[in-house]
Amino acid sequence: MPTPNKTRTAIPGARRSVATPRDLARLRAAITAFFFLDGFVFAGWVARIPAIKDQTSASAGALGLALLGVSAGGTATMMATGRLCRRFGSHPTTVASGVLLAGSVALPPLTHSALALGLVLLVFGTGFGALNVAMNSAAVDLIAALRRPVMPGFHAAFSLGGMAGAGLGGLIADQLSPTRHLSLLAVFGLLLAAAAGRTLISLPVPTPQGGPGPAAKPGPATSSEHTATSGPATEPALATKAGPAAESEHATVGPEHAAAPEPSPVAERPGRARWLVAVFGLIALCTAYGEGAMADWAALHLHQDLDASAGLAAAGYSVFALMMAVGRLSGTALLERLGQTRALIAGGTTAAAGMLLGSLSPMIWLALLGFAVTGLGLANLFPVAIARAGALTGPGGVAAASTLGYGGMLLGPPTIGFLADWYSLPIALTTVAALAAVAAVVAYGTRNAVRPAGS
Repeated sequence: MPTPNKTRTAIPGARRSVATPRDLARLRAAITAFFFLDGFVFAGWVARIPAIKDQTSASAGALGLALLGVSAGGTATMMATGRLCRRFGSHPTTVASGVLLAGSVALPPLTHSALALGLVLLVFGTGFGALNVAMNSAAVDLIAALRRPVMPGFHAAFSLGGMAGAGLGGLIADQLSPTRHLSLLAVFGLLLAAAAGRTLISLPVPTPQGGPGPAAKPGPATSSEHTATSGPATEPALATKAGPAAESEHATVGPEHAAAPEPSPVAERPGRARWLVAVFGLIALCTAYGEGAMADWAALHLHQDLDASAGLAAAGYSVFALMMAVGRLSGTALLERLGQTRALIAGGTTAAAGMLLGSLSPMIWLALLGFAVTGLGLANLFPVAIARAGALTGPGGVAAASTLGYGGMLLGPPTIGFLADWYSLPIALTTVAALAAVAAVVAYGTRNAVRPAGS
């Protein structure tokens, strides 16, 4: 599922910075645990959507509106969470948000109507959105201190958590009721938040030695192939050392290429730059739409349309999350080999083909294969789109494109729900393929938009 905008944070009155390698390693492990917790808890909820739909007797359209509560709660919370991070620090805010997310996952199975489900999902979405902002803020500060672009590793942990949560949900879906399953999930989440939170709160926000490193200073023209961005959810751009050669589609970057990049010519034309940021935001929207659709509707499609058992239906999101993790773990190497434009085109095309197979196949194993291919294709679309927006107008471009991207999360659940009522769920899911194809076409059409001067 797509994540929030980068927020630079500092704990007021912090008396020391995390300087030793051991402290940095402990901090990195604690933040990674919260990324894993985010994906694990969210996927556990997703695995029980079919059972909770039956429990509430909701139609596809009513369920779509109820599921909108997660996105609405998350989006409405993000800006407020940024202010909380600035006021209290990203570490305490991360812990508090993790506790809210883990505790609220036990609420959906206690509802018996679509309206009640939507209301409790607002609370769940609040925890989800707040945790995404806070933990990404903590990760950004750590990356600046490490002077290494490790953000993809954090978001791979989110994807691995999603895979584990969906896989475990599939294994126990036929043995435990949704109430027992999600209650146990809440207990596990609270314990993990307490364990990781103890480390996180005990260590202050790290500060870079010798001033902010490259990762902390994304500039208007830093769209290198090594731009690290964060994932499931808004994926902020974190630029590493990059020279003009890194802007080309085939360049690889090393320490010997650390010259400052020249500004992009298009960045000197504000109107054109703003339009292109909107275009890259459209790519982000298409990606977030697909991730939200897979989270909310994949299990229901397998269970309702292909007669899969509850356990097998839960595997739909699990294989998707697994391939998302694989794609993110290998994303930097892919970008170095193909370049940004080719990676966007290949990803969009792959996701479109995979989703057509997953939504229209009459066989369960082919549908699962399609979902896996979709995850692989969508894995790096959002990060690259946000990075290219940032290359045009800096952090403002990242923020604008991320905001547009979250529109996909808001539009996805009700759109697919209404289309499922009017036509069928398989037909509704083909809109994911259509938007992935749109992302590929847009990427091709803007292939020369971000180009350094003199290239």
